Amino acid sequence: MTTTFTLNGKQVSVDADGNSPLLWVIRDTLDLKGTKFGCGKAACGACTIHVDGKAVRSCSYAVKFAAGKEVTTIEGLSTEENMHPVQQAWMEEIVPQCGYCQPGFMMATAAMLKEIPNPTDEDIDNNIVNVCRCATYYRMRKAIHRAAELQNATTK
Repeated sequence: MTTTFTLNGKQVSVDADGNSPLLWVIRDTLDLKGTKFGCGKAACGACTIHVDGKAVRSCSYAVKFAAGKEVTTIEGLSTEENMHPVQQAWMEEIVPQCGYCQPGFMMATAAMLKEIPNPTDEDIDNNIVNVCRCATYYRMRKAIHRAAELQNATTK
């Protein structure tokens, strides 16, 4: 089955079983390795991407559902000219320890900040439910607040 969608601003067509998880199409067929496999059950969030601007766990999202949609991975979050505020904040706050889960956290955060531009700690707790085995949650919380500041400064 051929599925056509926009990936990081470019139209792509892939020939894959329509029920294949979008994660494996992104990683194996399209060779973008930033989106990670964690649990395969949509529980950990390492595979989080955006589909039409919403955070989606790509390990349990069939590629057929991406047809005609805008898909963004961590590789497409920033532009060549500008780093995304979330990525900038992650660097400033030195968030990653091992770093494996961080692309998923950044994608979940970027989607949340579109909906909640000034999140409280409670907003973060209720919306960023990914799992980090290194327990960098404290630094991530600081980075999320910093990303909100950076994002709000650029929209003024």
